[in-house]
Amino acid sequence: MQLKNIWNNLPPVTKNLLIINVIVWGALNLFSHVTTERLLNVGALHYFTSDHFLPSQLFTYMFMHESFMHLFFNMFALFMFGGIIEQVMGSKRFLFYYISCGIGAALIQEGVFAIMISHLSDSMDPRLLGEIKMNGAAALEKGLNFSNMAAAKLNILINIPTLGASGAIYGVLLAFGFIFPKRPIYLMFIPIPIQARWMVIGYGAIELLQAMSNNPGDNVAHLAHLGGMIFGLLMLLWWRKKKVINVYNF
Repeated sequence: MQLKNIWNNLPPVTKNLLIINVIVWGALNLFSHVTTERLLNVGALHYFTSDHFLPSQLFTYMFMHESFMHLFFNMFALFMFGGIIEQVMGSKRFLFYYISCGIGAALIQEGVFAIMISHLSDSMDPRLLGEIKMNGAAALEKGLNFSNMAAAKLNILINIPTLGASGAIYGVLLAFGFIFPKRPIYLMFIPIPIQARWMVIGYGAIELLQAMSNNPGDNVAHLAHLGGMIFGLLMLLWWRKKKVINVYNF
């Protein structure tokens, strides 16, 4: 009963974002494998030189998730923190913030990937580069990749699409730590509460270290997570300067 009351009291944007993400995940898992692949080709974020890339993917990718656990953790964070931030910002501003963080995350990931791909391509044998462009995606679909480490890395960067709301969610987490910096947060495996600002700084540091580990094969879009936080911070700083939002030091 208490959970039902919490759900009913969620503000509209947070509630509808939760519903939309769950519906999209359910739809992707109800369709046949072929249909799901086609939807992912249209909706997931592909590298901009890919034959499957569409500008609309900068928006649609954030409503698609790879697995139930991927969906669960993102939606749990949105459920826990999104409603509070929406109440502080107002629904229209929160929706703008959420979508902007998601799109910003995608743009930063695409930009950094472009630099990495350019660096790898410049030092690669043209024949191997041509093989990646011709057959790399098909190899990954079969669970295969190139034995050459640089070629394997380049193939992943070019041909594995990004999906999930994590960039937007990291923006929401940043907003909570920014607006309520001293609010105590209880995390699993940590016996004492920590202030929200330290939680956000910790998450950001972890994502930065993992992004710098230079391992795209871990299948986590660390750059998108950081991108969502960066775009979120820029918006929050601007809104605080314009006195649109306040910081609550308690």
